[in-house]
Amino acid sequence: MAFVLHVDMDAFFASVELLSHPEWRGKPLIVGSGPHERGVVSTCSYEARRYGVHSAMPSRTAYQLCPHAIFVRPHMDAYQEVSDKAFEVFSHYTPYVEGVSVDEAFMDITGSLHLHGGRDAAPLERARALGEALRDEVRRACGVTCSVGIAPNRLLAKIGSEQNKPNGLTVMPFGKDEIAAFLRDRPIGVLWGAGKKTVEALRPYGIATCGDLQRLGRGNSLVPDSLVDMAFGISDDRVYWQPSEEKSVSREHTFAEDVCDRETVRETLLRLAAEVGRRFRRETRWARTAKLKLRDADFDTITRQLPFPHPARDDIALRKAALELFGKAWPDGRRMSVRLVGFGVANLQDSPGDDAPSLFADPEDEERERRERLSEALDALRDRGISL
Repeated sequence: MAFVLHVDMDAFFASVELLSHPEWRGKPLIVGSGPHERGVVSTCSYEARRYGVHSAMPSRTAYQLCPHAIFVRPHMDAYQEVSDKAFEVFSHYTPYVEGVSVDEAFMDITGSLHLHGGRDAAPLERARALGEALRDEVRRACGVTCSVGIAPNRLLAKIGSEQNKPNGLTVMPFGKDEIAAFLRDRPIGVLWGAGKKTVEALRPYGIATCGDLQRLGRGNSLVPDSLVDMAFGISDDRVYWQPSEEKSVSREHTFAEDVCDRETVRETLLRLAAEVGRRFRRETRWARTAKLKLRDADFDTITRQLPFPHPARDDIALRKAALELFGKAWPDGRRMSVRLVGFGVANLQDSPGDDAPSLFADPEDEERERRERLSEALDALRDRGISL
């Protein structure tokens, strides 16, 4: 059985704007064209939606509905930056991620369930634990919330993510009869391919809900069989992901509150370095550069990078580089207040260095290979759920 997760960032553009303007929180916010211009609403906050404002609505209409709203033009670079962080979080839970847009993705989590929930947890409990962990990490890493739906296929996962917005999680039914019962009273507009024209065309025939389509059945002359199948929750369970060649691998952690304790940030950095190493070693490759990021309470960002003495992929080399970079960015005795810490590796290559044959064994190569074998053995233990 497949487990498909759909994640939808809540009022994404508006939520990102609030990161720079926290004074707008709780107020109706509209992202798009100006209130007196020809153009449309890109998105809006939930406070604006209470007045009937929605995406793709003419901005002039939105102004008529909510004249006291704050109108702001889109800042796509900022949205893309937060989106990249969110998709980085998604990759922590499965490599099979299908991006639909900057604020929406499908994920195949079937092979990741064993990493979440208790040892004796049932699959649905594990799925819920994974979804909760993902939502929490998105909030901590990006400063915005997302809603998640988990189901046996894409259609149901998409419907699930809409059930408890904002910042909600819905695990949909997985049994055939339970799925049909769940959809029975839902309007047919929740189904893919049932747009406004279809809804209006079927209304004179008394067809308004998925239950009406279920009773109509396949082989009728009004609607295609595919729409009837969807009314029963039958849909594609594939996640159409595309593998991509990473140019760097990184991890970041945003603290819930600014941290002044150097040791706390240092320990978090070492955990991030271990996570980078574990993901980095999923493929046979080596890194030539280590990178550190620190963001302080004033949102000023410090970045440092350091070349490895030799291309590296083992935990010992990554840890040593992380500590050296940290010591330069935050010397012992200096007072700082840190909001975010990040670590990554870059300048990737497919071999550890010079591939020219040699008549004699290189002690440095032997030591590097020993460290790499140790790191891979620890990865295998972590993949089995063994805490180290």
